Amino acid sequence: MPRASSKDRLLDAAAEVLLADGAESLTLEAVARRAGVSKGGLFYHFPTKQSLVAGMVERLVGAFDAALAEPGSRPGDFLRAYVAATIPDAPVSGRGPADRLTAALLAGILVDPGGLAPLRERYAAWQHRLADDGIDPAVATLVRLAVDGWWAARLLGLAEPEPGLHERVRRHLMEMIDNGAR
Repeated sequence: MPRASSKDRLLDAAAEVLLADGAESLTLEAVARRAGVSKGGLFYHFPTKQSLVAGMVERLVGAFDAALAEPGSRPGDFLRAYVAATIPDAPVSGRGPADRLTAALLAGILVDPGGLAPLRERYAAWQHRLADDGIDPAVATLVRLAVDGWWAARLLGLAEPEPGLHERVRRHLMEMIDNGAR
C-alpha cells in the first residue's frame, strides 16, 4: 500500500486531533506534532488554520464525489451510491478513514463556517442529481435526509443503530429507493 503524502498525513492528523481532543485543541502545533512533522513542514502545505480546514473540506468533497462517480444507469442508482458511500452495509466499530474525512464538517462549522461553501455547492449539485435520478424526488430527498442524519449521528456518537437494526434500517432505505421508481 503506498505511503500517504505529507499533505494527507497532515489532514489525517488534523481530523484525529479534532475527533480525539475537540475543536479547541485543533491548533497548527497540535496537528504538526500528531503528524510527526515540523511546523515549517505544516506551513508549507497549510499556512493557516483556515487553509487546513479548507483542505479537510476539499478532501471530503473529493472523496464523496469519487464515490458517486459511476453509480449505474437504473432509476435510483445515484441515490443507492449515495447511501453506500455514506452508510456501510454493517456497523463499523471505532473510527476509520471515513470518520477522519467527515471530521472536516465539524472543523468547518467550528473553525471557519465560510469554508463550507464548497461543500454547500456540492450538496446542491448532489441534491439536484438525486431529484433527477428516475425516482420520485420526494422519496430521493427523504432518503438523503435520513442518510445525512444517520451520518451525523455516527460522527457525533448520537445513538447510532446497533447491529441488526443497522442492517434493517439500511435495507428499508434501499427498499424505499426501489419502490420510488417513477
